[in-house]
Amino acid sequence: MFATDPIDRLTIPDGTEVQEHDLVTDGDVLVGGGSTVEFGLRGQSLVAGERVSFDGDIEMEGDCRLDMWCDVDGNVLVGEDAYLGERVSVTGRLVVGGDLDIGDDVDIEEGFEANGWIVIRNPMPTVVFFMVYLTHLLRIGDTEEAQSLLEELSADPDADPVRIPHNATVSDDVWRVSTPATVGDDCRIHGNIRAEDLTVGMNNDVFGSLRARGDIVVGEGTTVHGDVTTRNGDITIEPEATVLGDVSGTDVHLHREADVDGTIRARGAMQLDGETEREPE
Repeated sequence: MFATDPIDRLTIPDGTEVQEHDLVTDGDVLVGGGSTVEFGLRGQSLVAGERVSFDGDIEMEGDCRLDMWCDVDGNVLVGEDAYLGERVSVTGRLVVGGDLDIGDDVDIEEGFEANGWIVIRNPMPTVVFFMVYLTHLLRIGDTEEAQSLLEELSADPDADPVRIPHNATVSDDVWRVSTPATVGDDCRIHGNIRAEDLTVGMNNDVFGSLRARGDIVVGEGTTVHGDVTTRNGDITIEPEATVLGDVSGTDVHLHREADVDGTIRARGAMQLDGETEREPE
């Protein structure tokens, strides 16, 4: 049931913005272990794996779960419950609206407060927590709640969280992952994006370049303030998209209503597409 890693790609959902060094989203944030996030985070709830580093404040309206050895260079403000694993470090203050479950050797330099219960112990690692909870639900026969939990962990396109895969680097300078990456619609992103392959949706502003080993798609109405290059893949630039730098790929598919300010280099075929496909009647 857990054969698919829920954070096996970088996913930036619709409407996500980088605002003054904070990554802001209306939904949840999932961060894989070993990642470096050089932003503050503002969203609904946060789940982070082991040894994740955050360079900025964390502000969550819901829950916040940080696994062992996480570091936060800033404050952590949580509207509901917080779970901090062993040896988590917070350079600022921890404020929790609900209950606080905290592990051994946690360092909170400016102190903490919680409106609910405070339990000092070692919270389970996040993956173990979900597995134990799911097993308990199945044991007591609550299949409806178990299915609901699985749906929350699965890739639901209608309510997709920000997903940052394991060992990623996310900053104003670069978003570097070794997995595929997807950017939704109406996003405002600062930094160069580096991924295995890359799909950027509609009406985005990307203040950086796009680079991938595989294919790259730049969606309709999106502006890329940099180059679009791929090592072995094809590039598709859709109508009313704008690339302010160079474009380089194997096959380049450029719509007539797209705009490229720099040089276009195609190692294979160059296709200029001005026709709109009609759906069969």
